[in-house]
Amino acid sequence: MVRLTKLHPGTLFGSGKVAELKARFAESRIGLVLIDGQVSPIQQRNLEKEWGVKLLDRTSLILEIFADRARTREGVLQVELAALSYQRSRLVRAWTHLERQRGGFGFVGGPGETQKEADRRAIDDQVVKLKKQLERVVRTRELHRAARRKVPFPVVALVGYTNAGKSTLFNRMTGAEVLAKDMLFATLDPTMRGITLPSGRKIIASDTVGFISDLPTQLVAAFRATLEEVLEADLILHVRDISHPETAEQAADVTDILRALGVGEGTPMIEVWNKLDLVAPEEREALAAQAANRAQVFPISAVTGEGVAALLDAISAAFDEEKTEARLTLPFAEGRRRAWLHGEGVVTAEDQGEDGWQITVLWTARQERRYRDL
Repeated sequence: MVRLTKLHPGTLFGSGKVAELKARFAESRIGLVLIDGQVSPIQQRNLEKEWGVKLLDRTSLILEIFADRARTREGVLQVELAALSYQRSRLVRAWTHLERQRGGFGFVGGPGETQKEADRRAIDDQVVKLKKQLERVVRTRELHRAARRKVPFPVVALVGYTNAGKSTLFNRMTGAEVLAKDMLFATLDPTMRGITLPSGRKIIASDTVGFISDLPTQLVAAFRATLEEVLEADLILHVRDISHPETAEQAADVTDILRALGVGEGTPMIEVWNKLDLVAPEEREALAAQAANRAQVFPISAVTGEGVAALLDAISAAFDEEKTEARLTLPFAEGRRRAWLHGEGVVTAEDQGEDGWQITVLWTARQERRYRDL
């Protein structure tokens, strides 16, 4: 830990600290240095030159991890777009010795295009291509969402800080085999599975990319298409690693990111306190007492299965909403809407007239919203 009274624009640290760290790195034969914070392009260049090491700041480290984890075409595109946006700001080496031939005719005119300008133009061209490809992905994802809106099953999204155990819980709930490891950003590509709860209710569960504090803006922009799955959810499970010493800070970061995404107050949320198996016995009693005094909080262990049954019952109960009766008039041309109502099981009476159907339904507010969106 290095405490700084002020940030030095050229080297981040003061000259004494730079020299002290240089000696320590040389003594330990360090080849790679990670700085948990933002480092400007000039600071990175100067420190790498002074220390003789490769340097990564927080953003570039997260990008390295993302690049290693991305599996689907969409995930790879998102990581590449974020990386290019980041690299564009790092073109600080004005390699004038690599200037192309002089502009203008004969010997008149200024220098031609520098290597830095050429690199920047190449990056800009590639960013435009990637954005077009991602726009197609966004359209495809929206079509999938539109199709799911017509399916009479509610969507439950698992969100939370990275490495909170979302994929392990997802696998426990669905019987799927999504990659679940004790490492940051094991999940980059959202996965959806249908589940039949013990109550008999069918839902669709969605596993999402983990959040992290100070998430670089390039990544938020690149992964917006993926994170928008959360906006469509009928219920959000906020999975927390309750054994982590900074679990409260992590929960606050997740709440901030959800708010930034536009997830409103209207979306119901259940808080899941995961990794009970890693909590000391005396602390477990205190956690159980805290959870008992709060609504919609469930301590569980996704690894052992402890508490998962109660969580599934709560998920099922969340969709047992108050129902209201309504009388609908549907022309014969609206056969698809009529079929949807019957598929939902909300029709209590139906009469056929000359111009269409008179249908009486008993439905929840969520079902009414979905019907209006058809």
